[in-house]
Amino acid sequence: MKSFFYKWRFYSLGREEYAECMNKLFINNLYNLRQVNTIVAVFAGIYSLVPILYERDLINGAVCIATALIALLLGLYTNYKMQVTIVNDSFVYISTILFYMNIMAFSIFMGIWSNSDKQVVIFFVFLICSLLMFINPFTFNFFLTLSAIGVFVALTFVFKSEEKIAVYNTLYAVIAGVIGLYFSWQITKLRMGLELSTSLLEEERNKYLNQSTIDELTQLNNRRDFMQTFQRYLHNYRTSDDWLCVAIADIDFFKNFNDHYGHPKGDDCLRGVGAAFSKVKENMGVYTARVGGEEFAMLWFEQDATHVEAVISYFSGLIRDMNMPHEKSKVSDRVTVSIGVYVEQLGEASDVQTLYNLADKALYNAKEGGRNCAVITGRKLEQYKITPPSKK
Repeated sequence: MKSFFYKWRFYSLGREEYAECMNKLFINNLYNLRQVNTIVAVFAGIYSLVPILYERDLINGAVCIATALIALLLGLYTNYKMQVTIVNDSFVYISTILFYMNIMAFSIFMGIWSNSDKQVVIFFVFLICSLLMFINPFTFNFFLTLSAIGVFVALTFVFKSEEKIAVYNTLYAVIAGVIGLYFSWQITKLRMGLELSTSLLEEERNKYLNQSTIDELTQLNNRRDFMQTFQRYLHNYRTSDDWLCVAIADIDFFKNFNDHYGHPKGDDCLRGVGAAFSKVKENMGVYTARVGGEEFAMLWFEQDATHVEAVISYFSGLIRDMNMPHEKSKVSDRVTVSIGVYVEQLGEASDVQTLYNLADKALYNAKEGGRNCAVITGRKLEQYKITPPSKK
């Protein structure tokens, strides 16, 4: 029996995929719990008017109202938990069981204690509908259904006086349980298959997205992503930020490096400089990208324009610590980088290309000024140059 229950999930999805799909689908159970409890609350609340107004049966009316209140509280509590904390699987299981208990109590009262044979169908309808609302492991649904049928059948034989009615009620309960389990099983498989397909498509989408925005050699963002991010930074920023900083960096005499050491070593150099940019991103929250060949870029916000120098100095120190030999460099026997930085006050009427060109011009000034340095300038900032200290 156990093999029959689990065969489809382990062989069609696999254990890991099954567990991952169930975790993702459990969040849907929370939305369903909130919705189905709202439906039950409305239904039971309206249904309570029938015995109270037309039959003058206060007991039946009170039971309906109690069911409605319990369902409403369960729905509100589920909604509260979804907003204030990350719920786990146990909360989903417990909430589902509480929902079942509320429905069972209401349906058993209507189907047995009220002794109305026509109202027995209420139990079956709620049982099947509630099974189809949730995507739980099949054994969990099987346990809930078997428990509901067992309780209903036992109480039917105890409290129903006519044997014929008890037999029919038992038969109806078993049929309803089998139908509910079968459709729950099929819907769960379909939902899990859909979730798995969605996950695979999402992975493929992210893969192609990364390929289009990530530089394969350095694992930094590429020029395409840089220009898109630049546009976003220019128009979306915090009110506490005052300055947008654009830096363009270039490895000094990289062509000489490539010609002397060969392209494999040139790739190692690019990876090393890319690693330095990655550390700047991780430790200082600066956006970094490789925008072409040996050219790199940085974007970041500042509250104080004087703090720009701290970012550049940190990066220059990483390059110095890299300590990669460069015998054909005309400024040092180690790999060095020239940087141009343009600082623009946020809210000024500027476009991406203009700011990029201004930062590129600052880079040109850094190269003309001897390389292995950074030139920092801006519309409201007087241009100055900083040179990293030599390695001891």
